[in-house]
Amino acid sequence: MRHSHQLYPMLSVEDALEKILSVFHPLEEERVPVLGALGCVLASDVYATGDIPPHANTAMDGYAVIAADTAGAGAESPKTLTVIENLAAGYLAEHTVTRGSAIRIMTGAPMPDGADAVIPFEETEQTGDQVRLFAEMAVGKNVRSAGEDVKVGTQVLAAGMRLRPQEIGMLAALGHAEVQVIRRPRVAILATGDELVDIEASLTPGKIRNANGYSNAAQVIEYGGVPLMLGIAQDRVEDLTARIRSGIVQGADLLLTSGGVSVGDFDVVKQVLMAEGEMTFWRVRMKPGKPLAFGRLAAEVDGELRTVPVLGMPGNPVSAMVSFELFVRPAILKMRGFKDLDRQLYDAILDDLVTRKDDRRHFLRVRIEERAGVLHASLTGEQGSGILNSMVQANGFAIIPEDWSSAPSGGHVKVMFFE
Repeated sequence: MRHSHQLYPMLSVEDALEKILSVFHPLEEERVPVLGALGCVLASDVYATGDIPPHANTAMDGYAVIAADTAGAGAESPKTLTVIENLAAGYLAEHTVTRGSAIRIMTGAPMPDGADAVIPFEETEQTGDQVRLFAEMAVGKNVRSAGEDVKVGTQVLAAGMRLRPQEIGMLAALGHAEVQVIRRPRVAILATGDELVDIEASLTPGKIRNANGYSNAAQVIEYGGVPLMLGIAQDRVEDLTARIRSGIVQGADLLLTSGGVSVGDFDVVKQVLMAEGEMTFWRVRMKPGKPLAFGRLAAEVDGELRTVPVLGMPGNPVSAMVSFELFVRPAILKMRGFKDLDRQLYDAILDDLVTRKDDRRHFLRVRIEERAGVLHASLTGEQGSGILNSMVQANGFAIIPEDWSSAPSGGHVKVMFFE
């Protein structure tokens, strides 16, 4: 495969991301239970089919009165009314409020006929069926009118918006037990390498646990996808091909592999891509994560040929997670219907001297903190691509551009938060 350097030149981060995103589009719509829609993108506009609240109700505990009966009431000149009923939330009054009468009422209860204001308990004193009022109330005071929140027929939610808890509450208030959203993408996760064993297996000489499969699956969940765990493939074309095909059969919208994309004798992901499908590129000018294969594979499903994008990430755990953040995350968001796919960059002061020997863009794992109103970024220890703890201690990346030979301590850099 010596010729692959010429066939597949090293791409910039931007060019690689553009090629990846060009093959992804928002997925189809599906109808889901309202709680299952949290974090999803709404597929269609939502209009109010009724007023919220549906009837005038009291905004606080007190007495429903006719405002005119409170005229002139004060601490030294209280007005006295006759209490004709006690009304709890969820019930309708049996009586009509008339001049000289009041109904004791709890927050949220429908306003009784005849009443046009509510005086709070704090401004009253009841003895038997008589209540003294110590304050004037204007018409409408402490009353929520019907449709005060939402009027019937108005658009309350727009297609394309991400559903947060408050939108879920609005859907519930409107009586929507289900809602139409953009489907969550199914992302197949496959780790490769004869050295890997699953997390519960005992370690024998030469073996390591499959951290990548679980960290990548967790990233899929974090960004709203559904992981399909394909396990561990041995460093053989036949095993890798069979497992990838099983992911396609299971309905994966994207296949992720880790390991098998470098230049070693047993790096088989590129071989499978070129033999079974197509490979678009396999090197990106970045560190960590230079070997990154992207292409498509096809398999027959129910008599039809189905083609699925494949992203082959490096086997080192930091490289795999960094590659995911830069390339897989925006692909998942695009499939989910999001428009804004970019992480925001911030200016920060780098607390450590950084030197390098190549012209790749470096993504350093850093702890970003604000001190005296300025962001500072500190390296989280050794930055080797196999040191997963550098990610554990970090809350973001510091980005060193390709044309920098070094980054001085105290110098300014761009940083990107993970969250």
